Amino acid sequence: MSGSLELGLDTFGDLTERSDGAPETQAQVIRDVIDEGVFADQNGVDVFGVGEHHRDDFAVSSPEIVLAAIAGQTSRIHLASAVTVLSSDDPVRVFERFSSLNAASNGRAEVILGRGSFTESFPLFGYDLSDYEVLFEEKLALFVELLRSQPVTWQGTTRTPLSEQRVFPNLETPLTTWVGVGGSPESVARAARFGLPLTLAIIGGNPLRFAPLVEYYRKHLETRGFEQLPVAVHSPGYIADTDEAARDELFPYMKQNRDRIGAERGWGPMSREGFDAEVANGSLYVGSPETVARKIAATASALGLDRFDLKYSAGAMPHDQLMHCIELYGSKVIPMVRELLAD
Repeated sequence: MSGSLELGLDTFGDLTERSDGAPETQAQVIRDVIDEGVFADQNGVDVFGVGEHHRDDFAVSSPEIVLAAIAGQTSRIHLASAVTVLSSDDPVRVFERFSSLNAASNGRAEVILGRGSFTESFPLFGYDLSDYEVLFEEKLALFVELLRSQPVTWQGTTRTPLSEQRVFPNLETPLTTWVGVGGSPESVARAARFGLPLTLAIIGGNPLRFAPLVEYYRKHLETRGFEQLPVAVHSPGYIADTDEAARDELFPYMKQNRDRIGAERGWGPMSREGFDAEVANGSLYVGSPETVARKIAATASALGLDRFDLKYSAGAMPHDQLMHCIELYGSKVIPMVRELLAD
């Protein structure tokens, strides 16, 4: 941990439900996410991340557009994708969009580049899943070239070459760029090889099992002559006034969401016993502000983190409950975490 821990919030723009139980429209969910980002800024949250998906249970397919709307109503909070699926996008266009967001937000834009945990974008944009590895490797290499020096000359197998090409708008301030990984050593080594900060998506099991990967990343940076770079963790959670309320409010929405995705992937249904075990000993940060703060502080200290992002959106959970979670995170959890780490 290089300094003060940054504490952020992430959302995938899950399709929520209204107070009468009817599903909300995707357009209204996007407006709600914008309100949530502005509210996070007002409550002292350091970073607000928005994910990219291309399916009917998530509303946001273009995070940078949503983040730009938040940028226009804020002046402090950093605005990140969580993640941008670089494999099925064009690195030049991604650079152009995020350099534009960086300009509009006075240098507060961040992009987290990943391969994504869903594959709908590959056929949607005309990519073959059999090229999964090479697409990300080559496109990340080109993106890093765009970040570090222009004009760019580059050649690969996944797009047309560039020769002495400049890409606009120019970066007035550096564009913070992370690599988001699910936990494979190969992905961690890739982030280090390109000299980019690392975001670990830890969505299940004891977070301390990732300590060897953090050490692996830091050793790879050192071997390649890079200075030590920030490490972040993204994990799901939810905060309510009491531990019992948080668990009871979150479980039905999390179960509905996980069972729907699990049916596509061959997973069994989520049980309440499994949920409670994950809250107690795994990577679900669920409970009162005090409980969640203690758990975040323990993870951050054990892994030596520079940032922790709580993925607070949870399936169809209504907007008003998400807003209360954001309020508690900013007003209570963040000060408690900082106090615990200072002690």
